[in-house]
Amino acid sequence: MQSVNLTRHFLIAMPAMTDPHFAKTLTFICEHNGQGALGVVVNRPIDLTLHALLEQIEISPADESCRHTTVHYGGPVQTDRGFVLHAPAGAWKSTLTVDEHIGLTTSKDVLQAAARGVGPPRLLVTLGYAGWAAGQLEQELAQNAWLTVNADERILFETPAEQRYEAGLKLLGIDLAMLSDAAGHA
Repeated sequence: MQSVNLTRHFLIAMPAMTDPHFAKTLTFICEHNGQGALGVVVNRPIDLTLHALLEQIEISPADESCRHTTVHYGGPVQTDRGFVLHAPAGAWKSTLTVDEHIGLTTSKDVLQAAARGVGPPRLLVTLGYAGWAAGQLEQELAQNAWLTVNADERILFETPAEQRYEAGLKLLGIDLAMLSDAAGHA
């Protein structure tokens, strides 16, 4: 398969995806290169608020704004670790710069800033991430496990989580009702 860089793309799980970690998910790819790929699932909120997470890691929120921000399941790898997808990318201690607008940070400083009300204005917090070894994602694409499309920041940060999967499909002009559970090659 020809090399492709899916950094800053959405992976949209096909309806036939049976892996419980990825069925009906929209995943944002933060990095894709010859060593593999890293992304976060962006449409699976969990029963945890940012306020509660901050309290668990002994950060005191300055106000109640974090109380309504939901933490998401980001993927099956390192589910005990937080990953903060945010815009702008900024200059945090441990940030993977996706592009000039978006960063993925794993250091506490971004959460401390968010708790004080001075963090990135747009953020999505996940526990865990999705990772693929070299060539693995390309193989899954060849098996029709995923659709891909350039990511839209509005879907990441403005669209409610329960609407993100279908919003990703709409970027391709696809209605969920029109997708088949079967895939094939011509």
